[in-house]
Amino acid sequence: MSEESMQDAAAAARHARYGRLPERIRFEDMTEAAEASPGAVRGAHDPEGSWKYYSCLALDLGL
Repeated sequence: MSEESMQDAAAAARHARYGRLPERIRFEDMTEAAEASPGAVRGAHDPEGSWKYYSCLALDLGL
């Protein structure tokens, strides 16, 4: 009987801690809108600087 009461106590403790879901978060609270600066163009192709982002395993290993 003591084992059964321990299980009931453990179940009661779990229910007290995890008995309900957390409060729902609205979509508007999860997103943020920001204005883009007119001078900065992200993702623009720069042929002279493209070597900086080139990665090749064979070249890294010196093959």
